Amino acid sequence: MVNRRSVLTSTAATAALASLPLVAHAQSKKGTLVMGMALEPAPGLDPTGGAAAAIGEITLYNIFETLTKINSDGSVTPLLAESWEISPDLTSYTFRLRKGVTFQNGEPFNANTVKFSFERAAAEKSVNKDKRTFAKMQRVAAIDEHTVVILNKELDPDFLFLLGQGTAIMVEPKSAETNATKPVGTGPFQLDAWNKGASVVLTKWKGYRDAAAIKLDKVTFRFVSDPAAQVAALLAGDIDAFPRVTPRAVPQFKTNSRFQVIVGGSRAKTILAINNKKKPLDDVRVRRAILAAIDRKAVVDGAGDGFGVPIGSHYVPGAFGFVDTTGINPFNIDKAKALLAEAGVKLPLELSLKLPPPPYARQGGEVIAAQLAKVGIIAKIENVEWAQWLSGVYRAKNYDLSIVSHVEPFDLDNYAKADYYWGYENPKFNALFDRIQSAPRPADRAKLLGDAQRMLANEAVNGFLFQPQWITIANKNVKGLWKDVPYFVNDLSAVYWG
Repeated sequence: MVNRRSVLTSTAATAALASLPLVAHAQSKKGTLVMGMALEPAPGLDPTGGAAAAIGEITLYNIFETLTKINSDGSVTPLLAESWEISPDLTSYTFRLRKGVTFQNGEPFNANTVKFSFERAAAEKSVNKDKRTFAKMQRVAAIDEHTVVILNKELDPDFLFLLGQGTAIMVEPKSAETNATKPVGTGPFQLDAWNKGASVVLTKWKGYRDAAAIKLDKVTFRFVSDPAAQVAALLAGDIDAFPRVTPRAVPQFKTNSRFQVIVGGSRAKTILAINNKKKPLDDVRVRRAILAAIDRKAVVDGAGDGFGVPIGSHYVPGAFGFVDTTGINPFNIDKAKALLAEAGVKLPLELSLKLPPPPYARQGGEVIAAQLAKVGIIAKIENVEWAQWLSGVYRAKNYDLSIVSHVEPFDLDNYAKADYYWGYENPKFNALFDRIQSAPRPADRAKLLGDAQRMLANEAVNGFLFQPQWITIANKNVKGLWKDVPYFVNDLSAVYWG
């Protein structure tokens, strides 16, 4: 378990490291960058083959590219598609593709590539986590070498955004099946080495269509999950930039002139995931009791050091159609005890609480376990590595409770997916979500989104905790880093030493 005091109090050795000048060090490595990450990608480096956000953090827009590009302000701009036209009924999209683009194995990017990529993502054996999006494509037609028409079965107001996500990358047919270990894309960087458990190294691809605009020659992603080690590596100059670093690092870096501290917004939802299929968690009264036992403000302070906003459903302030649902399941210990008694739960109730490595999960788990204990629920903490979380919790559903941040902006569809890891199945929600997707008028869609948020809150599907604010700490001379994070990306194309 992480020693919190070790993060807050620098040792003499760390203090000595902090006093060392880094200017000459930075100036000597203008073409190289070391970036920190809390989690190593698993099971591989193919965003279409795994659900972990860490995969896209390394590969999206760096190795692999998409038709559209999501920017730090949430806007969508052209990438491999130069432009597009949308039919009046919002179901048909005509994309004009960028010419002269090749994959890193020399194969051309063209309309047939788009057709292959999307049909592969929708195929019966596809493991793409957004398979639902691609399955709704009624037809992907290559009109000519640089024109593609996509006809959707139903309208999707977020379609262009979704096409900029990691699950919508363009893949080259000959290399598609080996992208997990030997990724081949059209982006400005290519894989140089993957040192399992330690780092991934990318190098600039000289064959990139706009290679002259890329300032970095080599980027190393180092995996450091321990909060104290994250701080020490930054202070020592071993890591130049650490997006989504532990919030506990902020105070000591804010007063250090060698560093910049960037506090950014997000569309992420940190939740206490509840296995709705496990008894007695299949009883809504028990789930409501769990939520009533949780003081969200205390969780924000403990898990995120105050960097976060409490939420009451799987939606965040600032998003289109947001409604405040924090009043539906407020903190109320007496109500929690009464609900457990009403459900006939014999106390103490023992539940597993499986926690992945990020500090928000490990630190938040301690807070929530202490809160649940006050109503007679014994949450037995089990710290697991990220690969174990993906295999045991996400895939095998072998858990009672877990803490995780869902970082995709438009992911209410997870509650409409059959056999998703929290086991929520509700035909009424599915029908409501279909109405949301097919509502052409923004006002109608906003109202329906509010209905969906209230439904999830009333059914206490999960313990909705907080919207995190992501912290980036970097050498003050590193430029081009994202501030706000609408989607987990480390876009290296605009990063440079200033």
